Amino acid sequence: MLVDKKPDVCVVGLGYIGLPTAAVIARSGCRVVGVDVNQSVVDTINRGEIHIEEVDLDGLVQGVVARQMLRASTMVETADIFVIAVPTPFDDNHAPDISYVLNAATNIAAALKIGDTIILESTSPVGTTDRVRDLIAQLRPDLKIPGITSETPDVSIAYCPERVLPGRILEELTNNDRSIGGITPRCARKALTFYKRFVRGECVTTDARSAEMTKLVENAFRDVNIAFANELSMVADHMGLDVWEVIRLANRHPRVNILQPGPGVGGHCIAVDPWFIVHGAPDQSPLIRTARNVNDGKIDHVIARARTLILENPGMKIGCMGLAFKANIDDFRESPALKAATTLAEEFGDRIYVIEPYAADLPPSFDGTSAKLVDIDHALLECGMLITLVDHDSFKAIPLAERAGKIVYDVRGIWPDQPENAVQSQLRLAS
Repeated sequence: MLVDKKPDVCVVGLGYIGLPTAAVIARSGCRVVGVDVNQSVVDTINRGEIHIEEVDLDGLVQGVVARQMLRASTMVETADIFVIAVPTPFDDNHAPDISYVLNAATNIAAALKIGDTIILESTSPVGTTDRVRDLIAQLRPDLKIPGITSETPDVSIAYCPERVLPGRILEELTNNDRSIGGITPRCARKALTFYKRFVRGECVTTDARSAEMTKLVENAFRDVNIAFANELSMVADHMGLDVWEVIRLANRHPRVNILQPGPGVGGHCIAVDPWFIVHGAPDQSPLIRTARNVNDGKIDHVIARARTLILENPGMKIGCMGLAFKANIDDFRESPALKAATTLAEEFGDRIYVIEPYAADLPPSFDGTSAKLVDIDHALLECGMLITLVDHDSFKAIPLAERAGKIVYDVRGIWPDQPENAVQSQLRLAS
């Protein structure tokens, strides 16, 4: 009888995607070593604890570490499957930086043996998996590399992007469909076999470049749609209309589904990935570029409106509500709320009170300012103005009675019961 030998797995990068991925793989019965350059992260995980906020992740990590299915290290170790889940930022010119991916591939190359599989999960510009292949071929000339050799390759290389929502990562890692792109069809099949161990969603195989583009397209699509809502909110401001009412009525059309505006777009996906398409095809992507500019510009619009209100109310304490890039998480990457609050703190100092239930301390961007991190009750007592930058559930639960008499700049539209101010579509004054 054939015995299913579960592969040993090495996950490189233990951040918001890498750690949940490593834990889910370990739960499936594979022994996993997670690799991170940060010794503090490694030590935290080896204690069975976590360094990020994610629903149910603490219990899962504690369990798989206790059963010795997951451990962390600062060094890449021998394995059967290598998963790369490191950051892919962009520079000041919006050019993608894949140096973390290539560094991970370099470290993996030294540990490779015949039969191993390398899977890149990091969101990457089209052609990055090919770059990984070429690097492995350069570093390991003793191995036959897929897409280069005319013989049966010694290793497999594939690309499989994550597509998860913070706050639902564990559920979506398991249940969402996956696009698995191989350097060759054989590589895709090898990666497919691995993902079927822990993914209940449908796993669809394709080529690596198509899989890379698919992830970028998904986030660019969302960015364009958000940009429409954000541009509409600025048009409504100019015309003295309530954008929330306009959207509510327009969405009664059976083929219209306008999203909700906000202070911009944040996170490491939607705010970043569309630039990879623009960088790769600048003359063919004017709409995608414009959407990025609209969403980035919405942050400046919010700051300008908030500044005007603050200057019109000298001495009033201001509550900036939220720093995360979306509701109910502790992730501040590329957060428009963080930029808005930091900018106001730099200008108005100790008049700014920050309310962020998912932070124990103010982020380093507030260093040098005299802003204060306070809880909701303190803010409601001290602040005459509230600026809602994030739609945390705890903010939505504040009743109208506790907002009475306060100036409210409702950037997220979280309080539909707030009486309207006829002049400004996103500014409401409680009666």
